[in-house]
Amino acid sequence: MSLPSLKQPFVVGAIETSVGLLPRVTSSLTWKDHWGTIKARWGVGRMHYTVEPGLYALGHPDIRSPVLVTANYKMSFDRLREALPGRDMWILVLDTVGINVWCAAGKGTFGTEELVRRIALSGLNRVVSHRELILPQLSGPGVAAHLVKKFSGFSVHYGPIRALDVPVYLNAGLKATPEMRLKTFTLRERMALIPIELVAALKPGLFILLAFFLIGGLGGPAGYWDNAVNYGFFAVIALMTAILTGAVLTPILLPVLPGRAFSLKGFIIGVIATIVLLMMRNPDLTLWQGRLEGLAWLLLVPSLAAYLAMNFTGASTYTSLSGVKKEMRLALPMEIGAGVAGLGLWLISRFIA
Repeated sequence: MSLPSLKQPFVVGAIETSVGLLPRVTSSLTWKDHWGTIKARWGVGRMHYTVEPGLYALGHPDIRSPVLVTANYKMSFDRLREALPGRDMWILVLDTVGINVWCAAGKGTFGTEELVRRIALSGLNRVVSHRELILPQLSGPGVAAHLVKKFSGFSVHYGPIRALDVPVYLNAGLKATPEMRLKTFTLRERMALIPIELVAALKPGLFILLAFFLIGGLGGPAGYWDNAVNYGFFAVIALMTAILTGAVLTPILLPVLPGRAFSLKGFIIGVIATIVLLMMRNPDLTLWQGRLEGLAWLLLVPSLAAYLAMNFTGASTYTSLSGVKKEMRLALPMEIGAGVAGLGLWLISRFIA
């Protein structure tokens, strides 16, 4: 038997059951819960934003109350309980290593084995009189309902995709409308993914930007700092443009960018951004230095933007596992090749008088 701790900050009390005291939570989120979500969105403590696996009481459930299953990523847990004001439910939290439902189902941590194991560890069959579980639809790839029934005795119902639709689903007698089964990828949903991808790109990017700025001072017709301000500072602007086009503009403009591959979408907008940059830069194309510098950025910026754009394949509704693998197999070598070639040309351009 394994019961979650009553001392977690979001727990408001305890409820007595046949297996012991279980933590009780409410559907009202505190400012600490909201602040935790904001930090997780920006990648601060993201992999440690978890709740202890086990059985929780929402409100004051009894032996007949429904059992909802979710991941131990706290944002998933919070979105579910927040959507159920005034409800008395049981929430069974699986150990998904702090990964959300959809990703955990794909990775196998929100899976049949963990679900069966958590049912046993929580003593769920002693807490409720029925034998039914409601799982989020996006957990489907990881859970085999017939095996859960075979090994635990509990039947699985796949609820709606969005937690907000759960109350209507419950009121309808566990019947989902077609709209509840449709996974959207709206502008707002795409923009919610930007912060963590942007932070992830900027962490190593800051050191790379500094290196380009300092290297930009080498060679060239003027003194070191004059060259750094001229060539190094432009390199910083160009690389920041690549990061912003790949991690920000690509998801925002995703439906209108041509092509199906995310790398192609990122590459296209990267080329457009580079052309605009070079028009503002206006390098002297009569000299080899200007030609090589322009060509270097035409290779570097789009390749970096294409690479960063591919990070969104795992969060979109447009892709499949086989499609992602194929895209990475084809696009990644070209991105690396173009990036290395661009870097080489830029370095050469620094030492051509």
